[in-house]
Amino acid sequence: MPETPVSIPNSLAAVQDHTRVYKDFTYIYPVISRRSRGLSIGVNLNPDKVCNFDCVYCEVNRKIPGKTSIVDLAQLRSELTTMIHYARAGGLAGEAKFNEVPPALTQTPRDIAFSGDGEPTMVHHFDECVRVVADVKRTQGLDQTKLVLITDSAGLDTGSVKRGLEIMDANQGEIWAKLDAGTEGYYKLVNRTTVRLDRILHNLLVTARARPIIVQSLFLRMHGQPMPPEELAEYCFRLEELVHDGAQIREVHLYTIARPTPEPFCGKLTKAELEAMAQTVREKTGLKVVTFD
Repeated sequence: MPETPVSIPNSLAAVQDHTRVYKDFTYIYPVISRRSRGLSIGVNLNPDKVCNFDCVYCEVNRKIPGKTSIVDLAQLRSELTTMIHYARAGGLAGEAKFNEVPPALTQTPRDIAFSGDGEPTMVHHFDECVRVVADVKRTQGLDQTKLVLITDSAGLDTGSVKRGLEIMDANQGEIWAKLDAGTEGYYKLVNRTTVRLDRILHNLLVTARARPIIVQSLFLRMHGQPMPPEELAEYCFRLEELVHDGAQIREVHLYTIARPTPEPFCGKLTKAELEAMAQTVREKTGLKVVTFD
């Protein structure tokens, strides 16, 4: 039978709290994710907070030094295994952070997601990290649990990442790749990076020719103004170009700010504003667009 979708209100404290620090763990943290529709076990490959983007909306405080720049594979395996056992035993359901969430949603992870305090593809041995996580997933019998990479797409062209994506492909892998703009100027305003937009678009194209991907885009209000209509039109054109050139885009996820940002000029879009922009994307591209306000 097809699975019944689970609706998780954004008002739940467990949904709003995506803290990457959990007890004495270094790499593993649990969150309740609306997009995953339940428990997502995060894998933080960047406890040092290193990233090649400096997005205006990012809530990571890089003024406070990170824990370590080393990803210890043995410790990663141990922490992930421990978290899975703890969740299955009802440990998360008994914590105050998760007390508003139906217990069943905290026991089996919907996904294990490479998403932390920086860009996961910057780790030099990304493929080895994926292999460890895939092995734990397999030995724990989590056949229906996805492996998700949440990425800014800048590192998708490196050898280690390509090998890691192949491992993900064989283990219910899914790529959520960022695209927040349609022009170089707006992209630099929002993502504040030295990586050129054409490199991002090329990486998206090559990656999505090999397997379907999800494009995730955060739209926001900057200095009181949402993305200009002409920028949204260029964003849609980029998506159309990708599809025309052979990219397999399964869905587009549009969302807005959900947690406090360090930049006071950043603001949240209303649900109506976000949905109106999503409808424009649907009409111009023909793609499936899902919103998360």
